[in-house]
Amino acid sequence: MSTTAESVAFFSPGDACWHHIVQCLNAARKTADLCVFTITDDRISRAVLDAHRRGVKVRIISDADKAHDLGSDMKQFAEEGIAVKLVRVVGAHDPGVSGHMHHKFAVIDGTRLLGGSYNWTRSAANINYENLIDTADPGLLHQFVTEFERLWRTL
Repeated sequence: MSTTAESVAFFSPGDACWHHIVQCLNAARKTADLCVFTITDDRISRAVLDAHRRGVKVRIISDADKAHDLGSDMKQFAEEGIAVKLVRVVGAHDPGVSGHMHHKFAVIDGTRLLGGSYNWTRSAANINYENLIDTADPGLLHQFVTEFERLWRTL
């Protein structure tokens, strides 16, 4: 793990990435905007649901195709009253080609940005070589908040 005053990095396989995501969700007090390819790791899903149940405004943007995968928790989130938008991406340059909403980032309370290659899945924790960065960098936060809001409005 590398550390500065405002940023930390985590790597998988191992427990560091999912554990940090759970810590951030547990620390959330107002908002958690999640823009992720999929969520199938029940440890993270429980933290999302716990945040929602204690009054954190949770919004999730995820991939429509992945929402139907075995283990996906998107349906449960929506049933619990979490605002979920599922995206099926049609290629801008080739309208006949579908892509995926492949982002993996979260903005917690407007003050922390989690991002990187880390998928919020058990495979990412147990098998894959992935990364997660947590930063409070104001410039990066602004860009990702802007992107989340743009996506939320257009979906």
